[in-house]
Amino acid sequence: MPIVVGYVPSPEGRAALGRAIEEARLRGRRLVVVNASRGDALVDRRHASAGEWESVQQQLSDSGVEFEVTQQIEARDPGDQVLDVAQQTNAELIVIGLRRRTPVGKLIMGSQAQTILLEADCPVLAVKAATS
Repeated sequence: MPIVVGYVPSPEGRAALGRAIEEARLRGRRLVVVNASRGDALVDRRHASAGEWESVQQQLSDSGVEFEVTQQIEARDPGDQVLDVAQQTNAELIVIGLRRRTPVGKLIMGSQAQTILLEADCPVLAVKAATS
C-alpha cells in the first residue's frame, strides 16, 4: 500500500513532497508522485515543467525511498486524477499541500484540495509550506 502525493510546482507542492518522503521512510512504503493537469499544460501553473519534474525525480532518487512518478494530462479535474491513482494503487495515505488563504478565501478551500479531502477512501495529510 503506497503513499500518494499530489505534486504542484509551488512551495505547497514542495512541502507536500517533502512530507510524503518522510512518511514513506517512516512507514517503509513506496511513494507515488502525481502531477496532474486538465490538459492546458502550457498555461496551467500546476503542471511541472521538464526541468522541475527532473528536479523532483532527483530529490526522490536522493531520498532513498522506493518511488514512481506520473505526470498526467487529462481533460478532468486534477483532484480526481490524484484520487484515481490512490484508488488504483490502494493507497494507504494521500499527501497534499494547502495554500494560505485570505479571510474570504478561507470560506472556500481550493477545489482540488476539497475534492481530495472529501472524496478520498484513505486518510489525507494536508500540509502547509513554511512561512519565511
